Amino acid sequence: MVWVLSLLVAVLVAVTAVALGRRYVALRGARIVECPETKAPAAVSLRAARAAVGGSFSLSECSRWPERRTCGQQCLAQIERAPADCLVRTIVTNWYAGKTCAVCRRPLDAIDWFERKPGFIDGAGRARSWVDLPPDELPAVLAHEQPICFDCYVAASFRQEHADLVIDNPWKR
Repeated sequence: MVWVLSLLVAVLVAVTAVALGRRYVALRGARIVECPETKAPAAVSLRAARAAVGGSFSLSECSRWPERRTCGQQCLAQIERAPADCLVRTIVTNWYAGKTCAVCRRPLDAIDWFERKPGFIDGAGRARSWVDLPPDELPAVLAHEQPICFDCYVAASFRQEHADLVIDNPWKR
């Protein structure tokens, strides 16, 4: 009987840990919200561990801090309404949907954010990575820049960083 009870408790703890882990993963990450005070985009992050265990939502970071650290955090209502919709990775993934690469013209359907991260071409014609972009600049980039696939991003960034090693030899039919 003790073994059965111990096994039941272990299973219950494991199921709870998995549920909390999934909730934590869903709540972590940078988000873009509209600041209620300025009506401008702001990059925020939640205290994901606290929210995952059933605590209320609160911010751990905001692009408007430290000068606005004492704000009322009314932007949390936007996150509570649609927690996944304001995640940076969701916004960028939706931006790529239905687009083609600006260089090779291949469709950018399924984005692999772990190994083959795509990039974008900025107004100066340089290939840039999403990692280099502060999240609060995201709305401006999405409005004006062009998407490129991972292969073209790697080629263009190599060309930018090592121009002396690149030989242009266009393929001829």
